[in-house]
Amino acid sequence: MRILFDHGTPAPLAACLSDHVIKKTKEMGWDSLSNGELLKEAEEAGFELLLTTDKNIRYQQNLAIRKIALVVLSNPRWPVVRLYVQRVVDAVNAAKPGSYAEVDIPNQ
Repeated sequence: MRILFDHGTPAPLAACLSDHVIKKTKEMGWDSLSNGELLKEAEEAGFELLLTTDKNIRYQQNLAIRKIALVVLSNPRWPVVRLYVQRVVDAVNAAKPGSYAEVDIPNQ
C-alpha cells in the first residue's frame, strides 16, 4: 500500500510499516497544502492511505467522496506511539478505500 505521512506523523513509525511504501508530505512538496488540497493531490498521485495526527480532518472534509483511506493517530508523540505500534499497524492493514479510523493512543 502507498502511504502518505502527514507532517505530524512520527517518522520512526515508517520502520514499523516496512511492508508498505511510505512518503512524507514534506518530501512530496505538499507540507503547506490545506487538507482538501492534500487529499486531492494524494489521491491523484496514487496514495491509498493518509496517516495523520489531525483529528479535525473528518469534520473539515467530505470523506464520503474520497478514495483514500485515513488513519488518524490520537497522540503524535513517538515515545508514546511506539508503545502502541501494533494498534497503528492493525488500523493501516484494515484500511479500505475511503475508510476512516482513529487509533486511540493514550496521553501519557
